[in-house]
Amino acid sequence: MIVLTEVAASQVIAARQAQELAPDSFLRMVIQGGGCSGLRYGLTFDHEFNPETDTRFTQYGVDVVTRKKFAEFLDGTVIDYKDNALGRGFSIENPNFPAGEGCSGCGG
Repeated sequence: MIVLTEVAASQVIAARQAQELAPDSFLRMVIQGGGCSGLRYGLTFDHEFNPETDTRFTQYGVDVVTRKKFAEFLDGTVIDYKDNALGRGFSIENPNFPAGEGCSGCGG
């Protein structure tokens, strides 16, 4: 399961409204790449859901969709929204693939 915090959900709703997207549009999460630098994640709005290939999680009135093939790698992932001295934006914490672990083959 992907967890969307209440703060992140409110930001998603605000962004959807600011972009004048349909209320039934959802947040799609994808995995891009991987390797020594770890997994890279993408978040975008979408409106096409295929129950054969996609899975959906709903929190605080926001649907988060990902491909079923990504779901096992994203189980327990938390999407939050941070606003502090270092900047603001969405943060993604995946307990299955902690950031900064690199690989032993390249010394990362």
